Amino acid sequence: MEPIVDAEQARKLSLFRPLGASYYASSVSVRPAHYEALVNRGWRRSGTLYYKQNLQRSCCPHYTMRLDASAFTPRKDQRKAINRWNKFVLGPEYIRRAAYLCPKTREEKKRRKCNFDLLGAVHEAEYSNVKRPIDPKTKRPLEPAHRFEVNLEGDSISQAKYELFLKYQTKVHKEDASKWANKDFKRFLCSGMTRSPANAAKSDEKKLGSWHQCYRLDGKLIAVAVLDLMPNGVSSVYIFYDPEFEQWEFGKLSAMREIAFAIEAQYQYYYMGYYIHSCQKMRYKGTFRPQYILDPESHTWDPLDGELSKKLDERPYVSLSRDRQTSTTTGDDNAATQEADAEINDEEVSLFDLNMPGNMTLDEVKALDLDHWLLLVHGTFVHMIDLVGWEKMPIDNPQSVKGIIAELAAVLGPEVVKNSAVVLFD
Repeated sequence: MEPIVDAEQARKLSLFRPLGASYYASSVSVRPAHYEALVNRGWRRSGTLYYKQNLQRSCCPHYTMRLDASAFTPRKDQRKAINRWNKFVLGPEYIRRAAYLCPKTREEKKRRKCNFDLLGAVHEAEYSNVKRPIDPKTKRPLEPAHRFEVNLEGDSISQAKYELFLKYQTKVHKEDASKWANKDFKRFLCSGMTRSPANAAKSDEKKLGSWHQCYRLDGKLIAVAVLDLMPNGVSSVYIFYDPEFEQWEFGKLSAMREIAFAIEAQYQYYYMGYYIHSCQKMRYKGTFRPQYILDPESHTWDPLDGELSKKLDERPYVSLSRDRQTSTTTGDDNAATQEADAEINDEEVSLFDLNMPGNMTLDEVKALDLDHWLLLVHGTFVHMIDLVGWEKMPIDNPQSVKGIIAELAAVLGPEVVKNSAVVLFD
């Protein structure tokens, strides 16, 4: 489950800045392709608040994880979860009568017994896929016990979604209902990236942006999976469901459906959000194999199983790329970093002095064309160099506008800087 970021408090503190062990920025117009670039640099979002943790300064490092959807092999417990749900939806009477009216061939039975078809299993109990032969006894189509439907919809707010979310947070997470006003729910899960195409039901075009995958049983909304669809990946943001259905393991069901969706719609990768190795509640994510973890320094991907997992058992912060380069000095490097951190005042120090893993260095940022990075001021685009005094501002001073812009560039990366605009003044 994703940690819920207090976006409102972060906004009050600052627009762009390192905050404790994280860096925050807000935006209402991030493009899916840009967000994908950010995710692959360790970013996540909560509504319109985007954040990247400084893993080296955190007691509980949050690692970005993903799997290649086509390589996914479900475990026995995961296969069992889908089969149990399908049997519940169809019902014993339907299963018995359908086996008589629509018998499977010997080859079909053998294939089903020997091979688990993820895509087939995920869609098996959906009402539109359920076989409904005419029952000779009733002269009517054979009906399943329940009408199960799953639709991909826009991330707009509705009373049904809000009430379901509130029920989930209070019953499952034991939170006080007063914590989640309608506007808080909207900010958290109904204000994501712009969608394209705007109407999912009327287009076969590849869908991008923020969406809700809505599960309905007999017409009632029972679960909502919040998804960010990027050019090459499906990112799971959050899942909330009716606690009355907790026994059906919707965490597993939704993850496998989202993996299947990534395969069918050719997104390639499935992102399960952050992974905290020391958090037992997050260990389940590692059971969806093969999982890969983003190296916080090189931005390459390493298998979670094996060497990386063993090292995470030993220490909270691991960068295999660093370990491979300086295997004999890792302990000294960590000690030096901790000693330097003890003397750092976040209000005065530049982001470049924090040794935040994966950021561009000051020299790398200086090589960017920051002078012509677009700045939106009162509805008009100008270049940074158009700001009065820009050329004389010290780039390494975190209190100067140029210093703030340089830090933002360092944490965003060159791809996003090249194709974005900054809003500093409302």
